[in-house]
Amino acid sequence: MATEPHEHVPPSANMDTSKGTFFASIFRAADADDLRRMRSKLYLTDGNAARNLSAFCVLLFLAAVIATAGVVADSTATVIGAMIVAPLMTPILGTALAMVLANRRQIVHNLLLVISGSIVVICIGYLLGMMDPVDVVAATNSQVASRISPRMIDLVAALATGFVGAFAVTRSDVSDALPGVAIAISLVPPLAVVGLTAESGAIDESLGALLLFGTNVAAIIFTGLIFFLVSRLRQTALDARMQIGKLSVRSMTYVVVALILLAIPLSVGSAKVIQEQMTINKAQPVVSAWADEQGSDISSVAYRSGTLEVVIVGESIERTQALRNTLDQAGLEDVPVDVTLIQGKTEHLELTPSA
Repeated sequence: MATEPHEHVPPSANMDTSKGTFFASIFRAADADDLRRMRSKLYLTDGNAARNLSAFCVLLFLAAVIATAGVVADSTATVIGAMIVAPLMTPILGTALAMVLANRRQIVHNLLLVISGSIVVICIGYLLGMMDPVDVVAATNSQVASRISPRMIDLVAALATGFVGAFAVTRSDVSDALPGVAIAISLVPPLAVVGLTAESGAIDESLGALLLFGTNVAAIIFTGLIFFLVSRLRQTALDARMQIGKLSVRSMTYVVVALILLAIPLSVGSAKVIQEQMTINKAQPVVSAWADEQGSDISSVAYRSGTLEVVIVGESIERTQALRNTLDQAGLEDVPVDVTLIQGKTEHLELTPSA
């Protein structure tokens, strides 16, 4: 039986087609069902508003308590639990969707939810901080220290997280990724830190944590806005004869300007961190050699508030002028140094026998 000859197709042609299909599927246009599902999920004041808002308030309150407790206890696992529970991602992405569809009422509603929810979390952090007799500050708490000095890399992470969040909420087949998105971005914990550090009197640290939160919110709205536009949600709404407003360039400009303004202190923070790390890298070998000469062990070498802080474990501090001279020769002549001695001695006290 004769067979018809098949036309030979170069492998490269198949590869190009598959690539086109792959990338097109990422930014595929959402259909009317997708858009309705997104609106019902992100617009909390639509549908059963009382039910949606009550769930939002309860989850936000619990997330605030869990996050604050996790920060006070310096427990990373507890803080992650608060990230999963926290519902703030919903109104933030809802703001981006409302901006794309030019729904001014929903823009206002979602922004009010974000702002009022943030204030509630800060207040809860402040009140719970009053119950702790010890100040919760960066010097004694790693959870606070990791959230008060945001850098440019935090903005990059927030932009990527906003993209993933918008992608997950657009595609019903990947919506299960949202808990992972919630963990990836830090929304409620920085607000808890704002309240805790404010109660402890560390206003500079409060402002740093607030900057981190603002960076994350602006980045999520920006990338959500871009992704929803590329996914042609406006055209989908028009085809489905949904009522939408005129797209405002002003709203998009506000978001871009906010990102640019936030990038300035983040750049300064990044430069500060780089400078601190370079100082520590220069000082570390010098301090190590000095400690070895006097039979001591280094506990830590840190650079805080313009001062090199050296903590050693030993019997005594000797030859400190030699350390100062060596640091000067290493190019650290303008860096003040504080050396703290921890005497590594343990003495066991027996119980006094009763008469």
